Amino acid sequence: MEGTAKDLILALEGLEREKNIKREDILKTIEDALVSALRKNLGKTAQISAKIDVQSGTIQAFQTLNVVDVVTNPEMEIDVEAAKAYLKNPKAGDVVTLTQDVEDFSRIAAQIAKQVLIQKVRGIERDNFYKEFKPREGEVVTGSVRRFSDRDLIIDLGKVEAILPYCEQIKKERYTNGSRVKAIIAKVLSQTDLAEIGDDPVLSRYKSAAYKMDKGQRGPYVILSRANGKFLEELFKVEVPEISEGIVEIKAVQRDPGFRSKVLVSSIDHKIDPIGTCVGMRGIRIRAVMNELSGERIDLINYSDDVTTVIANSIAPAKANFVKIVSMSEKKALIIVPDDQLAIAIGKDWQNIKLASRLTGWELEVKSESQKAQEAEAEAAQTQGTLEGVEGIGPKTAEILQKAGYTSVEKIASVEPEHLAALQGIGEKTAAKIIESAKKHLENAQAQAPAQEEADDNQESK
Repeated sequence: MEGTAKDLILALEGLEREKNIKREDILKTIEDALVSALRKNLGKTAQISAKIDVQSGTIQAFQTLNVVDVVTNPEMEIDVEAAKAYLKNPKAGDVVTLTQDVEDFSRIAAQIAKQVLIQKVRGIERDNFYKEFKPREGEVVTGSVRRFSDRDLIIDLGKVEAILPYCEQIKKERYTNGSRVKAIIAKVLSQTDLAEIGDDPVLSRYKSAAYKMDKGQRGPYVILSRANGKFLEELFKVEVPEISEGIVEIKAVQRDPGFRSKVLVSSIDHKIDPIGTCVGMRGIRIRAVMNELSGERIDLINYSDDVTTVIANSIAPAKANFVKIVSMSEKKALIIVPDDQLAIAIGKDWQNIKLASRLTGWELEVKSESQKAQEAEAEAAQTQGTLEGVEGIGPKTAEILQKAGYTSVEKIASVEPEHLAALQGIGEKTAAKIIESAKKHLENAQAQAPAQEEADDNQESK
C-alpha cells in the first residue's frame, strides 16, 4: 500500500501542475472520499477519520467508538468488555480508536471513493476556473471553434470551452470547425449565477445557450461576444495608443453588428483631434478595426458639452442644418437637414437615425428643409383660417396679426388694444373691435362645447 500511496502523491503533484489545484485541496478530497467509502462498510453514523502522510506516503483511516455499559448503536459504541482488547481497565466514557485497513476495501467501496474523488476534483477545478475567468470579463480573447450547439458556437480557449451565443455573433459571418475567433468575455457565470438570473432578456439568452451546450459541465460558463459595443472599444484600444493612454476617450458606442457603428469620442488635449487620431494615417487604424468586424462601417462622432451639437453630429455622415429641442424633459429633438441629405440621415431601414437616437439617448426626428417649409406653410394657412373666423378680421389683417406672433384667438383676446394698434395697418378702433370680437368668439365656442359633447355621446350610443 505504501508504494501505491507514493505513486498517488506523485500523480497528485502532476495534477496540481496541470489543473492548478492545490495539493492540500486534493488530499482533503481523498481523505473525505476514504471516509465516505469506509462508511459504506461500517455504517452511516460511524465516526471515521482519514489521514494521508505526505512524507511517508501512507494512508491511514481510524474509527472512533465510545465506551458504554450497554451498546445501543454499534456503529458508534463499544461495551466495556469488548473495549478491554484495546484499553487497560476501560470504563464508560472512554474512547477507543480503531485503525482500519484501507486495503480491505471492497470493490464497491473503492469505486465510491473514486467517484467522490473525481466529483470533488471537478468541483475544485470549476471553482478555480471561475475565480480565474471572472476577473477577466471585458478582456478580448482568441480561440477556435470546437463544435456547434444549434446556432451557438462552442469556442476552445485552451483551459475551458466558452460559448459564443447566436445573439452575440455578427450575423453575416460564417464559421467552420477550427475557425479562429476573436471575441470579448462578456460574462462569466457559475451554476448559481444561472439559477439567480431574473427577467433580464440578455442574461436569459445566455442561460438558454449555456443549458443547450452543457454536457454535465455544470459551469463555469464563459460567455463571449462579438456584437458587444465593449468589443469594438477594446479593438480601438489595441489600434489607437492614445485611447489606452487616456488622451482620447470613447464616451459611448452603439452598434448594428456587422453593418454600422457610431462611436462618440473626445480628447483631453485640445491640440489632438480625436476623430483623426482614431482614423490614423490614411485610415490604417480604423480600417484594422473594421476588418476585424467584417467590414462594419464606423461613424466617429465628436463629443461636445452642448447637447444640440452632439445631436447634430450624431447623424453623420449626414450634415444637419440645425437642431430644435422639442422637449428637454422628454428628451425629444427635431433635426433639419438639406433635401439631399434626408435619405443619408435616415439610413437604410432607419438604421442611421436609430443608432443616433441610442447614442445620444434622445428621441430624434429628422426632416428635410422642404418638409419643414411645407409644414410651416400648412400651419400658417390653418392659423390664418382660424383668425379669419373672427368677426372683423379679414385676410390682410389676419396676415398682419400672424406675422406679429398673434397666432391664436386666445392670444388676441388677452392683449390690450394699444398692443394691436401698434401694428401697421391696424388703428385703435379696429384693435378694440378685433379684441372684443375675439372674446365673443371664445365665449360662443365655450357655450357650444357642452352641446357638441352631448351630440357626440348620443352618436356613440347609437
